[in-house]
Amino acid sequence: MDRIDKVICNQLGFTRKEVKRILHKKRVEVNGQIIVDSDYKVDIEKDDITLDNQKIEIKEYVYLVLNKPKGYVSATKDNKDKTVLELVPEKYLHRDLFPAGRLDKDTTGLMLITDDGVFAHEILSPKKHVPKTYLVEIDIPLTKEMQEGFQKGIVLKDGICKASALEILDTYQAKVTLTEGRYHQIKRMFGTYQAKVTELKRLSMGNFTLPKDLNEGEIRELTKEELSLIKER
Repeated sequence: MDRIDKVICNQLGFTRKEVKRILHKKRVEVNGQIIVDSDYKVDIEKDDITLDNQKIEIKEYVYLVLNKPKGYVSATKDNKDKTVLELVPEKYLHRDLFPAGRLDKDTTGLMLITDDGVFAHEILSPKKHVPKTYLVEIDIPLTKEMQEGFQKGIVLKDGICKASALEILDTYQAKVTLTEGRYHQIKRMFGTYQAKVTELKRLSMGNFTLPKDLNEGEIRELTKEELSLIKER
């Protein structure tokens, strides 16, 4: 059970003071009953809550998918660079959103933004081994040696990487699938072959692929079906 003022604040972005004023004006009903007390308790899963006769859609958590463009850092705040939260529509900004995982400033593609910490842990924890696939371009021709090395596990300064799949698409372009997320991992792995990554885009996480109709810089809520795909193991 939650306080009615807290629920309305979380769902609609009002301040507690604004909600108190709204309640005082008898604009809120719970299951058809006018509520004026800020500390009135509601069950967000069962109760029908309305404001000015309009039902309030209750969302315990929000799950957003972003097609990240270059030039944004994966942080909630940054003193120098623009953050991915600056791309989030204003109607969500009253929630405690954060990027679930990170992409480098110059990396594009699939990013999830949420306020559900348990969900973020489930998809990011190294123990979960959620695969993430990237489209990569490098500055020298791809080789069979690279492909075999990725499969065996590239040795970096912080240890050997888990086996990863390198699918060569053409001379300079490939798909790479990782099951771990070390700092600048793909760039460092190719660096062991004196190759520089010139383009990097995340295509998928788990069974969920970046929607084709989501243009770079666009963001929207995940559907229930899409959320299920991410959670699948």
